[in-house]
Amino acid sequence: MVILPPAGFGYPFPAPHEEVPIMFGEWWNNDTEAVKPGKTYMLRLINAALNDELFFSIANHTLTVVDVDALYVKPFTVDTLIIAPGQTSNVLLTAKPTYPGASYYMLARPYTTTQGTFDNTTVAGVLEYDDPCPTTAAGKTVPIFSPTLPQINDTSAVSNFTAKLRSLASAEYPAAVPQQVDHRFFFTVGLGTHPCAVNGTCQGPNGSRFAASINNVSFVLPATALLQSHFAGKSKGVYASNFPYYPLNPFNYTGTPPNNTNVMNGTKVLVLPFGANVELVMQDTSILGAESHPLHLHGFNFFVVGQGFGNFDPINDPAKFNLYDPVERNTVGVPAGGWVAIRFHADNPGMHSLIGVWFMHCHLEVHMSWGLKMAWLVLDGSRPDQKLPPPPLDLPKC
Repeated sequence: MVILPPAGFGYPFPAPHEEVPIMFGEWWNNDTEAVKPGKTYMLRLINAALNDELFFSIANHTLTVVDVDALYVKPFTVDTLIIAPGQTSNVLLTAKPTYPGASYYMLARPYTTTQGTFDNTTVAGVLEYDDPCPTTAAGKTVPIFSPTLPQINDTSAVSNFTAKLRSLASAEYPAAVPQQVDHRFFFTVGLGTHPCAVNGTCQGPNGSRFAASINNVSFVLPATALLQSHFAGKSKGVYASNFPYYPLNPFNYTGTPPNNTNVMNGTKVLVLPFGANVELVMQDTSILGAESHPLHLHGFNFFVVGQGFGNFDPINDPAKFNLYDPVERNTVGVPAGGWVAIRFHADNPGMHSLIGVWFMHCHLEVHMSWGLKMAWLVLDGSRPDQKLPPPPLDLPKC
């Protein structure tokens, strides 16, 4: 789905000559994109890969980032950008003023800090210039140039890019950052283990089974829909509303991991009153290795007010939060060996104020399948438009 400006409104930057969707995760290689000299193109980048955060670059060209996750940012220019699964980014590409007599690779390859084996495949497309005199070049082969991408584990390149992201925070596009906070939460996100089944064969440490968790709770999908059971008042046996606000057993999150790496299973949700201002700090852990986790929150956009490496310091780090023009998005990478802080207003913007149960999960498919996910339950507000409407009478029974 492509989100365009409302009718009668333009972009907060000069309109591009053409808009080109580029989806990472499709089947083709060496796809070509033809451009005209001197024209500006908006590339709508979409990372649809299951398990790969990706570096992206075009040889001998710069990219101006103007939008992430369908929200405008202060424009800035880069040679290489990072995009996680579930994220989108719109960038402006201005073609060279005259025909260069060359073509240029568009390359994307993974960023990862995992300690295991990893598919370091580089995918490629080709940027080609329309030749104003094609008859003179018949049969002539033009050179093709390749960009230099960061190393596969270049966390500093990722950090440098994300630090440049800022909301427009203008009169027309304000940044409605919650200045006061009603509820603060601290979540650890990372890997762990489960005991292997009796007579089973597992590939985790010491024959265990790989798992993942938030605050040591590995989410178990229920047989009955959370929203259905909540609305019917029949949550017993489906979910518990006691998701921990913070780790029950604190440890040195980015230091030497604890000996016990087992996580607990559970279908737990965290309950929020309608209209609450929420601050959430998500902390990566070193259990089974520090790793970046792109966390996606359904039903909300949020502001990324802070991030850093090492253990979050609740005394000193909040003073550094950006509450003026932080980037607004719906998927954010928890840095490998670090933390990220977000704020959001629990009125479910963009969903017509319908109240319900909202999923939050790592957008690396393997981690989500291991249990790195949870759910927020937002209660009804006082006004009619702040209440969840009942299911239709003809709702099919499962």
